[in-house]
Amino acid sequence: MMKLTVFTFSALLCALLLVGCSQLFDKHIEYVPVKPDAFPLLQAVGMAPISLQPGESDSQKILLAMRASKLEAYRELAEQVYGQRIDSTNSVKSMVAGNDQFGTSVQGVIRGARVVKTYAVDDAYITELELDFEQVYHLYQNVYPRQTIKSIHYY
Repeated sequence: MMKLTVFTFSALLCALLLVGCSQLFDKHIEYVPVKPDAFPLLQAVGMAPISLQPGESDSQKILLAMRASKLEAYRELAEQVYGQRIDSTNSVKSMVAGNDQFGTSVQGVIRGARVVKTYAVDDAYITELELDFEQVYHLYQNVYPRQTIKSIHYY
């Protein structure tokens, strides 16, 4: 008789749990994508001196300057998108300013930027980049879709 009571109790408990969870399965949520009203177009310019690049030949120096100017332009884009972190410390001793330290950093991921122009002017190599946020929106929409609830249907 004791086994039957434990079995009956556990069956009743399972039935109550299933009834309580049934509310999770009786609705349908419909989502719709959220698209921004405007997409900005960012532009950045990076410059690097050719003669100061470490290289044995002029062609090596030009290649390094090309790379440095492109990285500088990407850094400027990241600064426009994510902002710049500024760290500063200073000390005062006997009401006289002492040691001042100042540092900045930029961190971020830039996807979808395109090179508009690369060219040399005198001793500098220049790279111009462009970042169209409509293209960035479409890139991220495939991976991280931004949606809002359109309607909920309960059954």
